[in-house]
Amino acid sequence: MTSRFSKILISLLLCTTTFLAVADKNWQSVNPEKIAEAKIVASGNEIEVRTQNGAIIVSTNAPTQIKVYTILGQLVSQENLPAGVSRLHIGTHGVFIVKVGGLTCKVAL
Repeated sequence: MTSRFSKILISLLLCTTTFLAVADKNWQSVNPEKIAEAKIVASGNEIEVRTQNGAIIVSTNAPTQIKVYTILGQLVSQENLPAGVSRLHIGTHGVFIVKVGGLTCKVAL
C-alpha cells in the first residue's frame, strides 16, 4: 500500500511541476473585444474571471493583486494587475485556484 501511495504522490508532483513549467508567468494586456466569447467563471466587486483557449482572463476596474495556484496549492503566478483586461496563458489542462482582489474561484482549463 505504501508503494502505491508513493507512486501516486510522485505522479501528482510531476503533474504539478509540468503546470509550473508550462505557464507563461507573464500577464499580458488584452483588447476587451477579443474576449467576448470567453467563458465567464466568476464575477463580483468590479472583477470578472474568464477562461478561453487554455488561458485565464481577468477584467478589473482598478489595479489589483492576483494569485493563481494549482489545485495542490502551489503558486503558479502572482502579479499586480493594472486596471483593464489581462490574460495568463497556462497552456495545459487542469484545475486552478484564482484569487483576485476579494474574489476567489476555481478555474478548469
